[in-house]
Amino acid sequence: MAVTGRLALLVALGALVVGFALPSLLGVLVVTGVLALAAVADALAAVPVRALALEREQEPGTVTTLRLGASLDVALRVSNPTRRRAVLLLRDAWEPSAGAVPSRHRLVVPAGERRRVVTTLTPTRRGDRDAVRVTVRSTGPLGLAARQGRRDVPARVRVLPPFSSRRHLPARLARLRELDGRRAVQVRGQGTEFDSLREYVPGDDVRSLDWRASARSPELVVRTWRPERDRHVLVVIDTGRAAASRVGDGPRLDAALDTALLLAALASRGGDRVDLVALDREVHASVQGATAGDLLPALVTAMAPLEPRLVETDMRLLAATVLARAGRRSLVVLLTGLDEAAVREGLDPVLPALLRRHAVLVAAVADPELAVMAAGRGDAEAVYTAAAAETARAARRRVVERLTRRGVEVVDAAPDDLPPAVADRYLALKAAGRL
Repeated sequence: MAVTGRLALLVALGALVVGFALPSLLGVLVVTGVLALAAVADALAAVPVRALALEREQEPGTVTTLRLGASLDVALRVSNPTRRRAVLLLRDAWEPSAGAVPSRHRLVVPAGERRRVVTTLTPTRRGDRDAVRVTVRSTGPLGLAARQGRRDVPARVRVLPPFSSRRHLPARLARLRELDGRRAVQVRGQGTEFDSLREYVPGDDVRSLDWRASARSPELVVRTWRPERDRHVLVVIDTGRAAASRVGDGPRLDAALDTALLLAALASRGGDRVDLVALDREVHASVQGATAGDLLPALVTAMAPLEPRLVETDMRLLAATVLARAGRRSLVVLLTGLDEAAVREGLDPVLPALLRRHAVLVAAVADPELAVMAAGRGDAEAVYTAAAAETARAARRRVVERLTRRGVEVVDAAPDDLPPAVADRYLALKAAGRL
Protein backbone atom coordinates (compact mmCIF):
# COMPACT_ATOMS: atom_id res chain seq x y z
CA MET A 1 0.00 0.00 0.00
CA ALA A 2 1.18 3.54 -0.79
CA VAL A 3 -0.08 6.76 0.74
CA THR A 4 -0.70 10.02 -1.08
CA GLY A 5 -0.06 13.65 -0.30
CA ARG A 6 -3.73 14.09 0.56
CA LEU A 7 -3.35 11.71 3.50
CA ALA A 8 -0.24 13.60 4.66
CA LEU A 9 -2.27 16.81 4.61
CA LEU A 10 -5.01 15.20 6.70
CA VAL A 11 -2.41 13.98 9.17
CA ALA A 12 -1.15 17.56 9.54
CA LEU A 13 -4.73 18.80 10.08
CA GLY A 14 -5.30 16.00 12.60
CA ALA A 15 -2.25 17.15 14.54
CA LEU A 16 -3.76 20.62 14.78
CA VAL A 17 -7.06 19.15 16.00
CA VAL A 18 -5.27 17.13 18.67
CA GLY A 19 -3.19 20.11 19.73
CA PHE A 20 -6.13 22.49 20.16
CA ALA A 21 -9.29 20.41 20.65
CA LEU A 22 -8.20 17.02 22.06
CA PRO A 23 -4.82 17.54 23.71
CA SER A 24 -4.54 14.03 25.14
CA LEU A 25 -3.41 10.50 24.32
CA LEU A 26 -7.01 9.55 23.62
CA GLY A 27 -7.25 12.34 21.07
CA VAL A 28 -4.10 11.12 19.34
CA LEU A 29 -5.41 7.55 19.20
CA VAL A 30 -8.83 8.63 17.90
CA VAL A 31 -7.47 10.85 15.10
CA THR A 32 -4.79 8.32 14.15
CA GLY A 33 -7.28 5.46 14.10
CA VAL A 34 -9.78 7.32 11.97
CA LEU A 35 -7.14 8.27 9.39
CA ALA A 36 -5.65 4.78 9.35
CA LEU A 37 -9.04 3.15 8.81
CA ALA A 38 -9.85 5.66 6.07
CA ALA A 39 -6.55 4.94 4.31
CA VAL A 40 -6.99 1.17 4.51
CA ALA A 41 -10.58 1.36 3.29
CA ASP A 42 -9.55 3.64 0.44
CA ALA A 43 -6.76 1.26 -0.61
CA LEU A 44 -9.14 -1.70 -0.55
CA ALA A 45 -11.57 0.23 -2.71
CA ALA A 46 -8.91 0.90 -5.36
CA VAL A 47 -8.84 -1.28 -8.47
CA PRO A 48 -6.30 -4.10 -7.93
CA VAL A 49 -3.22 -3.71 -10.09
CA ARG A 50 -3.23 -7.40 -10.98
CA ALA A 51 -6.70 -6.99 -12.47
CA LEU A 52 -5.46 -4.50 -15.06
CA ALA A 53 -4.37 -5.72 -18.50
CA LEU A 54 -1.19 -4.14 -19.88
CA GLU A 55 0.03 -4.76 -23.42
CA ARG A 56 2.36 -3.16 -25.93
CA GLU A 57 1.28 -2.10 -29.37
CA GLN A 58 4.54 -3.59 -30.57
CA GLU A 59 4.11 -7.22 -31.65
CA PRO A 60 5.68 -9.68 -29.15
CA GLY A 61 9.15 -10.76 -30.22
CA THR A 62 9.61 -7.96 -32.74
CA VAL A 63 12.31 -5.30 -32.49
CA THR A 64 11.60 -1.71 -33.48
CA THR A 65 14.54 0.17 -34.98
CA LEU A 66 15.54 3.83 -35.10
CA ARG A 67 18.74 5.73 -35.76
CA LEU A 68 20.78 7.26 -32.98
CA GLY A 69 19.66 10.85 -32.47
CA ALA A 70 16.09 10.19 -33.61
CA SER A 71 13.02 9.78 -31.37
CA LEU A 72 10.41 7.05 -31.23
CA ASP A 73 6.99 6.88 -29.56
CA VAL A 74 6.32 3.64 -27.68
CA ALA A 75 2.67 3.03 -26.76
CA LEU A 76 1.26 0.97 -23.89
CA ARG A 77 -2.43 0.01 -23.66
CA VAL A 78 -4.04 -0.22 -20.22
CA SER A 79 -7.37 -2.08 -19.96
CA ASN A 80 -9.68 -2.02 -16.93
CA PRO A 81 -11.97 -5.09 -16.98
CA THR A 82 -13.42 -4.34 -13.52
CA ARG A 83 -16.63 -2.50 -12.61
CA ARG A 84 -14.81 0.34 -10.89
CA ARG A 85 -13.07 3.37 -12.27
CA ALA A 86 -9.27 3.10 -12.10
CA VAL A 87 -7.28 6.20 -11.15
CA LEU A 88 -3.71 5.35 -12.06
CA LEU A 89 -0.18 6.68 -11.87
CA LEU A 90 1.93 4.65 -14.29
CA ARG A 91 5.68 4.57 -14.92
CA ASP A 92 6.95 2.83 -18.04
CA ALA A 93 10.60 2.34 -17.07
CA TRP A 94 13.36 1.79 -19.68
CA GLU A 95 17.13 1.61 -19.52
CA PRO A 96 18.57 5.07 -18.69
CA SER A 97 20.28 5.38 -22.08
CA ALA A 98 16.90 4.93 -23.80
CA GLY A 99 16.02 8.52 -22.82
CA ALA A 100 12.39 7.79 -21.93
CA VAL A 101 10.09 10.80 -21.29
CA PRO A 102 7.77 11.48 -19.61
CA SER A 103 8.78 9.38 -16.66
CA ARG A 104 5.22 9.11 -15.27
CA HIS A 105 1.71 9.09 -16.71
CA ARG A 106 -1.51 9.97 -14.87
CA LEU A 107 -4.65 8.49 -16.35
CA VAL A 108 -8.19 7.49 -15.49
CA VAL A 109 -9.57 4.30 -17.03
CA PRO A 110 -13.34 3.93 -16.68
CA ALA A 111 -14.84 0.51 -15.95
CA GLY A 112 -14.60 -1.82 -18.93
CA GLU A 113 -12.61 0.61 -21.06
CA ARG A 114 -9.04 0.97 -22.30
CA ARG A 115 -6.61 3.86 -22.45
CA ARG A 116 -3.30 4.40 -24.24
CA VAL A 117 -0.15 6.05 -22.87
CA VAL A 118 2.83 7.05 -24.99
CA THR A 119 6.46 7.25 -23.89
CA THR A 120 8.94 9.00 -26.18
CA LEU A 121 12.39 7.42 -26.46
CA THR A 122 15.42 9.45 -27.54
CA PRO A 123 18.34 7.04 -27.08
CA THR A 124 21.83 8.29 -26.36
CA ARG A 125 23.65 5.06 -27.24
CA ARG A 126 23.58 2.45 -29.97
CA GLY A 127 22.42 -1.09 -29.39
CA ASP A 128 19.38 -2.84 -27.99
CA ARG A 129 17.42 -0.90 -25.36
CA ASP A 130 14.92 -2.90 -23.30
CA ALA A 131 11.91 -1.94 -21.24
CA VAL A 132 12.65 -2.69 -17.58
CA ARG A 133 9.19 -2.88 -16.01
CA VAL A 134 5.90 -1.06 -15.68
CA THR A 135 5.02 0.21 -12.22
CA VAL A 136 1.35 1.01 -11.59
CA ARG A 137 -0.16 2.80 -8.60
CA SER A 138 -3.97 2.51 -8.36
CA THR A 139 -5.45 5.20 -6.12
CA GLY A 140 -8.67 4.76 -4.12
CA PRO A 141 -11.78 6.92 -4.58
CA LEU A 142 -10.86 9.15 -1.62
CA GLY A 143 -7.35 9.72 -2.92
CA LEU A 144 -5.78 8.83 0.43
CA ALA A 145 -3.99 5.58 -0.36
CA ALA A 146 -3.20 3.36 -3.32
CA ARG A 147 -2.31 -0.14 -4.32
CA GLN A 148 0.98 -0.53 -6.14
CA GLY A 149 2.41 -3.30 -8.25
CA ARG A 150 5.01 -4.05 -10.93
CA ARG A 151 4.49 -5.85 -14.17
CA ASP A 152 6.91 -7.07 -16.82
CA VAL A 153 5.74 -5.91 -20.24
CA PRO A 154 8.69 -6.71 -22.54
CA ALA A 155 9.70 -4.43 -25.39
CA ARG A 156 12.93 -3.84 -27.24
CA VAL A 157 14.19 -1.01 -29.42
CA ARG A 158 17.31 -1.36 -31.55
CA VAL A 159 19.27 1.86 -31.96
CA LEU A 160 21.17 1.89 -35.26
CA PRO A 161 24.29 3.91 -36.12
CA PRO A 162 23.37 7.42 -37.30
CA PHE A 163 25.36 7.30 -40.59
CA SER A 164 26.12 11.00 -40.34
CA SER A 165 28.69 10.74 -43.14
CA ARG A 166 25.87 10.14 -45.62
CA ARG A 167 26.21 13.81 -46.64
CA HIS A 168 29.54 12.95 -48.31
CA LEU A 169 28.02 10.25 -50.50
CA PRO A 170 26.61 12.35 -53.42
CA ALA A 171 29.98 13.97 -54.20
CA ARG A 172 31.78 10.60 -54.11
CA LEU A 173 29.13 8.99 -56.30
CA ALA A 174 29.63 11.77 -58.86
CA ARG A 175 33.35 11.02 -58.91
CA LEU A 176 32.58 7.33 -59.23
CA ARG A 177 30.39 8.01 -62.27
CA GLU A 178 33.22 9.99 -63.82
CA LEU A 179 35.59 7.09 -63.28
CA ASP A 180 33.07 4.70 -64.72
CA GLY A 181 32.80 6.73 -67.92
CA ARG A 182 29.20 7.79 -67.45
CA ARG A 183 29.93 11.50 -67.35
CA ALA A 184 33.43 11.85 -68.78
CA VAL A 185 35.89 10.20 -71.10
CA GLN A 186 36.82 6.78 -69.82
CA VAL A 187 40.15 6.40 -68.11
CA ARG A 188 43.02 4.06 -68.50
CA GLY A 189 45.06 2.59 -65.72
CA GLN A 190 46.97 -0.53 -64.78
CA GLY A 191 44.51 -3.33 -64.12
CA THR A 192 41.44 -1.54 -65.47
CA GLU A 193 38.99 -3.47 -67.63
CA PHE A 194 38.64 -3.13 -71.41
CA ASP A 195 35.34 -1.54 -72.39
CA SER A 196 35.11 -0.72 -76.11
CA LEU A 197 36.79 0.71 -79.23
CA ARG A 198 36.27 4.18 -80.69
CA GLU A 199 37.90 6.54 -83.16
CA TYR A 200 41.00 8.41 -82.05
CA VAL A 201 40.59 12.11 -81.23
CA PRO A 202 43.42 14.54 -80.56
CA GLY A 203 44.44 14.39 -76.94
CA ASP A 204 43.92 10.63 -76.50
CA ASP A 205 46.77 8.67 -74.95
CA VAL A 206 48.68 7.12 -77.86
CA ARG A 207 49.39 4.08 -75.68
CA SER A 208 45.71 3.18 -75.97
CA LEU A 209 45.87 2.83 -79.78
CA ASP A 210 44.69 -0.55 -81.03
CA TRP A 211 46.89 -1.20 -84.07
CA ARG A 212 45.05 -4.28 -85.26
CA ALA A 213 41.70 -2.52 -85.26
CA SER A 214 43.31 0.55 -86.84
CA ALA A 215 44.67 -1.60 -89.68
CA ARG A 216 41.15 -2.71 -90.55
CA SER A 217 39.71 0.81 -90.35
CA PRO A 218 40.35 3.99 -92.34
CA GLU A 219 40.74 5.85 -89.00
CA LEU A 220 42.93 5.30 -85.99
CA VAL A 221 41.13 3.34 -83.25
CA VAL A 222 41.76 3.50 -79.51
CA ARG A 223 40.70 1.26 -76.70
CA THR A 224 38.61 2.64 -73.85
CA TRP A 225 38.81 1.32 -70.35
CA ARG A 226 36.70 1.45 -67.23
CA PRO A 227 37.56 0.95 -63.60
CA GLU A 228 37.45 -2.60 -62.29
CA ARG A 229 34.08 -3.87 -61.16
CA ASP A 230 32.89 -6.88 -59.22
CA ARG A 231 35.84 -6.67 -56.81
CA HIS A 232 35.69 -7.73 -53.20
CA VAL A 233 35.98 -5.22 -50.35
CA LEU A 234 36.26 -6.69 -46.85
CA VAL A 235 35.80 -4.17 -44.02
CA VAL A 236 37.32 -5.31 -40.72
CA ILE A 237 36.40 -3.36 -37.58
CA ASP A 238 38.63 -3.70 -34.54
CA THR A 239 36.36 -3.60 -31.45
CA GLY A 240 39.20 -4.01 -28.96
CA ARG A 241 40.93 -1.55 -26.69
CA ALA A 242 41.92 0.78 -29.52
CA ALA A 243 38.24 1.38 -30.34
CA ALA A 244 37.31 2.22 -26.74
CA SER A 245 39.28 5.45 -26.32
CA ARG A 246 37.24 8.59 -26.79
CA VAL A 247 38.02 11.32 -29.30
CA GLY A 248 35.79 14.36 -29.04
CA ASP A 249 32.25 13.39 -28.10
CA GLY A 250 32.39 9.67 -28.80
CA PRO A 251 34.57 6.55 -28.87
CA ARG A 252 36.74 5.78 -31.86
CA LEU A 253 34.43 2.88 -32.67
CA ASP A 254 31.62 5.25 -33.66
CA ALA A 255 33.82 6.94 -36.27
CA ALA A 256 34.88 3.52 -37.55
CA LEU A 257 31.25 2.46 -37.99
CA ASP A 258 30.43 5.65 -39.86
CA THR A 259 33.44 5.11 -42.11
CA ALA A 260 32.40 1.53 -42.84
CA LEU A 261 28.89 2.62 -43.83
CA LEU A 262 30.07 5.32 -46.23
CA LEU A 263 32.62 3.02 -47.84
CA ALA A 264 30.09 0.21 -48.17
CA ALA A 265 27.50 2.48 -49.76
CA LEU A 266 30.06 3.81 -52.24
CA ALA A 267 31.66 0.46 -53.10
CA SER A 268 28.33 -1.28 -53.62
CA ARG A 269 27.29 1.49 -56.04
CA GLY A 270 30.61 0.95 -57.80
CA GLY A 271 29.72 -2.65 -58.55
CA ASP A 272 31.92 -4.18 -55.86
CA ARG A 273 30.90 -6.79 -53.31
CA VAL A 274 31.25 -5.64 -49.70
CA ASP A 275 31.50 -7.86 -46.62
CA LEU A 276 32.07 -6.91 -43.00
CA VAL A 277 33.48 -8.51 -39.87
CA ALA A 278 33.91 -6.96 -36.41
CA LEU A 279 36.10 -8.70 -33.85
CA ASP A 280 38.59 -8.45 -31.01
CA ARG A 281 39.24 -11.79 -29.31
CA GLU A 282 36.15 -13.20 -30.98
CA VAL A 283 33.92 -12.32 -33.88
CA HIS A 284 31.03 -10.08 -32.78
CA ALA A 285 29.40 -9.17 -36.10
CA SER A 286 29.52 -10.49 -39.62
CA VAL A 287 27.85 -9.64 -42.93
CA GLN A 288 28.56 -11.79 -45.96
CA GLY A 289 27.04 -12.08 -49.40
CA ALA A 290 24.48 -9.27 -49.03
CA THR A 291 23.13 -7.83 -52.25
CA ALA A 292 23.55 -4.13 -53.01
CA GLY A 293 19.95 -3.40 -52.00
CA ASP A 294 20.19 -5.28 -48.71
CA LEU A 295 23.74 -4.29 -47.78
CA LEU A 296 23.18 -1.11 -45.74
CA PRO A 297 20.24 -2.52 -43.71
CA ALA A 298 22.31 -5.63 -42.97
CA LEU A 299 25.31 -3.55 -41.94
CA VAL A 300 23.48 -1.18 -39.59
CA THR A 301 21.66 -4.11 -37.97
CA ALA A 302 24.93 -5.94 -37.40
CA MET A 303 26.70 -2.82 -36.13
CA ALA A 304 23.97 -1.65 -33.75
CA PRO A 305 24.92 -3.81 -30.73
CA LEU A 306 28.68 -3.41 -31.15
CA GLU A 307 30.51 -2.00 -28.15
CA PRO A 308 34.29 -1.63 -27.64
CA ARG A 309 35.89 -4.05 -25.20
CA LEU A 310 38.92 -3.35 -23.02
CA VAL A 311 40.97 -6.23 -24.43
CA GLU A 312 43.83 -6.46 -26.90
CA THR A 313 42.63 -7.59 -30.29
CA ASP A 314 43.85 -10.99 -31.41
CA MET A 315 45.51 -10.08 -34.69
CA ARG A 316 46.15 -13.72 -35.53
CA LEU A 317 42.43 -14.35 -35.33
CA LEU A 318 41.90 -11.26 -37.49
CA ALA A 319 44.33 -12.49 -40.16
CA ALA A 320 42.87 -16.00 -40.13
CA THR A 321 39.35 -14.61 -40.48
CA VAL A 322 40.35 -12.38 -43.40
CA LEU A 323 42.13 -15.20 -45.23
CA ALA A 324 39.19 -17.54 -44.69
CA ARG A 325 36.58 -15.06 -45.94
CA ALA A 326 38.49 -13.52 -48.84
CA GLY A 327 39.49 -16.35 -51.13
CA ARG A 328 40.50 -14.13 -54.06
CA ARG A 329 42.40 -10.88 -54.09
CA SER A 330 40.44 -8.26 -52.16
CA LEU A 331 40.74 -4.82 -50.68
CA VAL A 332 40.93 -5.34 -46.91
CA VAL A 333 40.02 -2.16 -45.02
CA LEU A 334 41.12 -2.48 -41.40
CA LEU A 335 39.62 0.11 -39.04
CA THR A 336 41.90 0.01 -36.02
CA GLY A 337 44.34 2.10 -33.98
CA LEU A 338 47.89 3.20 -34.71
CA ASP A 339 49.36 2.72 -31.26
CA GLU A 340 53.03 1.98 -31.86
CA ALA A 341 53.39 -0.93 -29.44
CA ALA A 342 50.10 -2.55 -30.48
CA VAL A 343 50.98 -2.34 -34.18
CA ARG A 344 54.50 -3.67 -33.62
CA GLU A 345 53.39 -6.63 -31.52
CA GLY A 346 50.02 -7.37 -33.11
CA LEU A 347 49.66 -6.18 -36.70
CA ASP A 348 53.24 -6.35 -37.97
CA PRO A 349 53.61 -10.15 -37.61
CA VAL A 350 50.45 -10.91 -39.62
CA LEU A 351 50.90 -8.30 -42.35
CA PRO A 352 53.04 -10.48 -44.69
CA ALA A 353 50.30 -13.11 -44.94
CA LEU A 354 47.69 -10.47 -45.70
CA LEU A 355 49.79 -8.52 -48.21
CA ARG A 356 50.69 -11.64 -50.18
CA ARG A 357 47.06 -12.08 -51.20
CA HIS A 358 45.30 -8.75 -50.68
CA ALA A 359 45.58 -5.00 -50.85
CA VAL A 360 45.44 -3.65 -47.30
CA LEU A 361 44.18 -0.24 -46.21
CA VAL A 362 44.55 0.70 -42.53
CA ALA A 363 42.28 3.51 -41.36
CA ALA A 364 42.62 5.06 -37.91
CA VAL A 365 40.97 7.86 -35.97
CA ALA A 366 43.39 10.64 -35.05
CA ASP A 367 42.89 12.94 -32.09
CA PRO A 368 42.88 16.56 -33.34
CA GLU A 369 43.49 17.76 -29.79
CA LEU A 370 47.06 16.45 -29.97
CA ALA A 371 47.95 19.11 -32.55
CA VAL A 372 46.42 21.80 -30.35
CA MET A 373 48.27 20.58 -27.27
CA ALA A 374 51.56 20.22 -29.16
CA ALA A 375 51.41 23.92 -30.06
CA GLY A 376 50.76 24.94 -26.46
CA ARG A 377 52.80 27.68 -24.82
CA GLY A 378 52.78 29.04 -21.31
CA ASP A 379 53.68 27.66 -17.91
CA ALA A 380 55.68 24.52 -17.17
CA GLU A 381 52.60 22.28 -17.22
CA ALA A 382 51.65 23.51 -20.71
CA VAL A 383 55.20 22.89 -21.94
CA TYR A 384 55.23 19.32 -20.60
CA THR A 385 51.79 18.70 -22.12
CA ALA A 386 53.01 20.00 -25.49
CA ALA A 387 56.09 17.76 -25.31
CA ALA A 388 53.98 14.69 -24.53
CA ALA A 389 51.57 15.48 -27.36
CA GLU A 390 54.39 15.93 -29.87
CA THR A 391 55.94 12.65 -28.73
CA ALA A 392 52.63 10.86 -29.36
CA ARG A 393 52.30 12.47 -32.80
CA ALA A 394 55.87 11.51 -33.73
CA ALA A 395 55.23 7.90 -32.71
CA ARG A 396 52.10 7.87 -34.83
CA ARG A 397 54.00 9.24 -37.84
CA ARG A 398 56.62 6.50 -37.44
CA VAL A 399 53.89 3.86 -37.53
CA VAL A 400 52.35 5.38 -40.66
CA GLU A 401 55.73 5.53 -42.41
CA ARG A 402 56.59 1.95 -41.49
CA LEU A 403 53.26 0.60 -42.73
CA THR A 404 53.49 2.63 -45.94
CA ARG A 405 56.97 1.24 -46.68
CA ARG A 406 55.55 -2.25 -46.39
CA GLY A 407 52.92 -1.53 -49.03
CA VAL A 408 49.98 -0.71 -46.78
CA GLU A 409 47.68 2.18 -47.62
CA VAL A 410 47.20 4.27 -44.46
CA VAL A 411 44.54 6.88 -43.71
CA ASP A 412 44.93 8.74 -40.41
CA ALA A 413 42.31 11.45 -39.92
CA ALA A 414 40.07 13.11 -37.36
CA PRO A 415 36.68 11.48 -36.67
CA ASP A 416 34.68 13.74 -39.00
CA ASP A 417 37.31 13.57 -41.74
CA LEU A 418 37.96 9.83 -41.68
CA PRO A 419 34.89 8.61 -43.65
CA PRO A 420 35.41 10.90 -46.69
CA ALA A 421 39.18 10.33 -46.57
CA VAL A 422 38.74 6.55 -46.74
CA ALA A 423 36.16 6.93 -49.52
CA ASP A 424 38.60 9.10 -51.50
CA ARG A 425 41.38 6.55 -51.07
CA TYR A 426 39.07 3.80 -52.29
CA LEU A 427 38.26 5.85 -55.40
CA ALA A 428 41.96 6.46 -56.02
CA LEU A 429 42.73 2.73 -55.75
CA LYS A 430 39.82 1.92 -58.04
CA ALA A 431 40.95 4.46 -60.64
CA ALA A 432 44.48 3.05 -60.54
CA GLY A 433 43.22 -0.54 -60.92
CA ARG A 434 44.77 -1.64 -57.63
CA LEU A 435 41.73 -3.37 -56.12
